[in-house]
Amino acid sequence: MQVEKFDYVIIGGGSAGYAAARTAREQSESVAIVDNAAELGGLCILRGCMPSKTLIYSAEILHGAQIGARFGLKIPEARADMAEVHARKVRMIDDFKSYRQEQLASDRFSLFRERASFIDKETVELQPSGRLLRAKTFFISTGSTVNHPPVEGLKSEGIWTSDDILDLDTLPESVIMLGGGIVACELAQFLQRMGTKVTQIQRSPRILKEMSPEASAVVEEAFRDGGIDVITDTQLTLIERSTNGYTVHFMSKGKERSVSAQYVCNALGRRPNVDGLNLQAAGIEQQRGGHVVVDQFQRTSNAAVYAGGDVTGPYEIVHLAIMHGELAIKHARGESGLKKVDYENRTGVVFTDPQVATAGQTVEECEQEGIELLMADYPFNDHGKSMLMEANYGYVKAWADKKTGRLLGAECVGKDAGELIHAMAVAVSLKADIESLVKVHWYHPTLSEIWSYPLEDILEEL
Repeated sequence: MQVEKFDYVIIGGGSAGYAAARTAREQSESVAIVDNAAELGGLCILRGCMPSKTLIYSAEILHGAQIGARFGLKIPEARADMAEVHARKVRMIDDFKSYRQEQLASDRFSLFRERASFIDKETVELQPSGRLLRAKTFFISTGSTVNHPPVEGLKSEGIWTSDDILDLDTLPESVIMLGGGIVACELAQFLQRMGTKVTQIQRSPRILKEMSPEASAVVEEAFRDGGIDVITDTQLTLIERSTNGYTVHFMSKGKERSVSAQYVCNALGRRPNVDGLNLQAAGIEQQRGGHVVVDQFQRTSNAAVYAGGDVTGPYEIVHLAIMHGELAIKHARGESGLKKVDYENRTGVVFTDPQVATAGQTVEECEQEGIELLMADYPFNDHGKSMLMEANYGYVKAWADKKTGRLLGAECVGKDAGELIHAMAVAVSLKADIESLVKVHWYHPTLSEIWSYPLEDILEEL
């Protein structure tokens, strides 16, 4: 079969892939996109960020109505209409995905709705057509897929994933959420607030193990107070299906335990989606766990192939995936003066309530570099604006280099933490020092004003 040649072939049309294709198209008309997903758009738009946050916000509004009495409000009844909640989500996501699909399917790119598999270092074969594509530069951005650890029964028929929860139009009576990561926690609280009885089973000693122990403790407390049965430090042994639902068996504190529910959701993490790519044929190295190995410019062990987004890590964050795609193509076309993606200034947000948000380097990263830190925190339950909002869970924390006074990182656990963290994200990125930040006009009464307290405490120690 004749080989079709392109300057760039982008494998995967999600956030990283579209950013790469768009950047490549700036200087070349020979750009192909290969994407065999049922729908174009990528994980964030279709089955991740946007649909989940749409649903979570509905749950937040419902929860506010249900606790109206705390604010002197008489709201006779507040309950979820899952059919309408689902319909709203569909309308919102249709708006987002239609724009992305129009861009990917436009005449700016050659779009192939097939699966790509490398047959050598510079050629992929498309299935099922058998067409061959060759490129000067490839970019792999195939994202991630649901992980299935070796637990008996985990692959049983009817076990849910996050996809199923995001597509619910009826309210389940009870759900067992397997996992304690970001997705598991966000969806567990969403279901509980909508009216489902939720049991959350986590393997590690704490939920949100990627976050600080203090942040995990606050969220776990809020979950338990809200009615979620959180069980940590477990080892799953068996999942059984019955006529009434499922029973999950596990070890906890040396004892055998089991819980039952109408449904079980596998939220035990995700893995790189590289099945069928035949990376070995292209000489592309992978880490343990499947992530594609890349250098500081997102180039793989095959100099003609770059990769980015969830398929490489180290963080599954959309804005980083976009940076990966743009950097890779700029490096491939020979631009000078490029810098690697700056993870030290990264931001992160968990959309539970309270939210968890971080900016800059973690305390552990700073300490590993031998940096002597000054650190201070302040609780939400002693701050005027958060108290009048009944937003009493959580705290803000900041840390700075003792020698220079420069802010290195911050953490916010509390109401609207995802919005509040950006004040510190800007400060970290601009290498601001504590003295300058204290001079900011922190308006009273606002949630953002809470940052002034730990900053002032640190300044006193400088």
